[in-house]
Amino acid sequence: MREAFYTETKALLDGDTRTALVLADISAAALEQAAQDHPDRVLNVGIREQLMVTVAGGLALTGMRPIAHSYAPFLVERAWEQVKLDLGHQGVGAILVSVGASYDSSASGRTHHSPGDVALLDTLDDWTVHVPGHPDEVGPALRAAATHDGPVYIRLAEQRNESPYRTDGRLHPVRRGDRAVVVAVGPMLDRVLAATSGLDATVAYTDTPRPFDADGLRDLVWEVTAPADRGAAVVVVEPYLVGTSAHLVSQALASVPHRLLSLGVGRTDLHRYGTVDEHDAAHGLDPASLRAAITLHLTAPTAAQFGAI
Repeated sequence: MREAFYTETKALLDGDTRTALVLADISAAALEQAAQDHPDRVLNVGIREQLMVTVAGGLALTGMRPIAHSYAPFLVERAWEQVKLDLGHQGVGAILVSVGASYDSSASGRTHHSPGDVALLDTLDDWTVHVPGHPDEVGPALRAAATHDGPVYIRLAEQRNESPYRTDGRLHPVRRGDRAVVVAVGPMLDRVLAATSGLDATVAYTDTPRPFDADGLRDLVWEVTAPADRGAAVVVVEPYLVGTSAHLVSQALASVPHRLLSLGVGRTDLHRYGTVDEHDAAHGLDPASLRAAITLHLTAPTAAQFGAI
């Protein structure tokens, strides 16, 4: 995904004089040619992530379309005050592109982990969030972000699905079933498909969780055959903090009987760092753990059965 980002960013810089790129050393070597070709629009401020976002805000005020890029914890969390004030409060947009996802740098420790980035951005208004599940989805997300002036966050990861999917912001069914709707965000899709193999569930994919496709979710849930005393089973599997989208699902389904299970990165601060796979297992995001959790949700007792117990 990083290589796709480099390629598309270079193309945008070459083709649109409004595009600017602000770096804080991360990926500077990979984008050196772009800096040589466009020294007035590629700025490396050094290891000063707060300044990077402030510069992006200043460029946006002049009518430029800036891209700011770094690891997720440095771009969103370390520079949070600047994201909130120099972008949000000033009413300007930039394209923030992160790498590292929740724990791609798994052995680097908590300083390099950022499962709470999307939840943090949810405290601000009108952000578009793209979470590509495949390198081929990166280019469309970046090109779409370049066509307007709103605030956009593109969250790149090393984990990926085997194939790209549609990237128009809607929820797209990949597999149909009658008993549940399972929403997979970005690189979660392949493992969700493996986890739900043989289960009677619709699996829907999105690479754009913000704005959330409320209409699409309602349409899918109404298609599910659900017991009247239990409601439709809905599961959301996200590659970041567990429950990040729960409030939006609840709003979307306020008038629809449903039971929601949120799966994602847990809130426990792990102090034993290992591989990405080990982190997945610790947070219940490996296919076996996902299957166990989803199966339990589908077979939860009805209200009548609880009464009998």
